[in-house]
Order: sequence, then structure tokens, then C-alpha cells
Amino acid sequence: MGVTSFTQEFTCPIAAARIFRALIIESNTLIPKLLPQFIKSVDVIQGDGGAGSIEQVNFTEATHFKYVKHRIDELDKENLICKYTMIEGDALGDKLECVAYEVKFETISDGGCTCKMTSNYHTLGEFEIKEEEIKAGKDKAMGIYKVVEAYLLENPTVYA
Repeated sequence: MGVTSFTQEFTCPIAAARIFRALIIESNTLIPKLLPQFIKSVDVIQGDGGAGSIEQVNFTEATHFKYVKHRIDELDKENLICKYTMIEGDALGDKLECVAYEVKFETISDGGCTCKMTSNYHTLGEFEIKEEEIKAGKDKAMGIYKVVEAYLLENPTVYA
């Protein structure tokens, strides 16, 4: 087993606490509402939504996947950090054991924030993952962020 890490960072015009709440804390209700064509539901199947909880994302027929399960490893609401691991689902295929993520939001001087995301791909056997192989997944994740960002910009009182 090997581990390959990728980090990406982007800025957002939304306040850090607000986008953290939308993307992390309230994601199980907000994301299916904003992306019903791709996501049927996000269900907490174990726990209370905090550390140790397991969430299952159920996709529609419009995607290549049926579901994925994430375990929330750490949820630091004060410092706006979430660590979670994709532990099950057809997105892992036969080459990945799991994918561990760390997402951190930091306030910047203009009132917006930066988002730093690190992804650690734990591969099975001798398989080595390359950045171009995960580009599609990164693009989809950025697409979700942009949809949420647009929604919050259009609705300035939501999660304020």
C-alpha cells in the first residue's frame, strides 16, 4: 500500500464560517437540494454528524457511482477544519483502500476566505495514482464548491 497526497487551495468571497457551515455542517441537506440531478441524498447512517459518524452519499443514475461512505475523523467547528475519510463505495474501485481528506477554511482580509484541501490516496498493492487520474474527481469537487458559493452569494442571509 502506498499513499499519494495532493493539495489544492482556492479563495472564496464568502466568509470562512459561513462556507464551512454550508459545505461541512449542513451539507447533508444543502448539497442534495442544490444538486438533485446528481445527489439523491446524504444520510448519516451512524453517529450524530460529528467525529466518528459515517455518512453515505447516494448518487442518481446520472453519475457513474451508486454511493460512497465517509467517516468523519475530526470536526473542529472553532478552527473550521474537517478531516474525513472515504471508506467505502464504488468510487474507490479496486485500486484504492480509502481516501483521507483534510479541509481547512481561513479568513482573509477582504472578508472572504481561503480553502485548503489535502487528499491522501491510500492505494492497494503496488498501484500508484497519478494526478491526472484524479483530476476529474477534483473538478467535480470544485464544481460543488462553486455551486454552494453561488447559492450563498445569491442568498446572503442563509447561514449568516
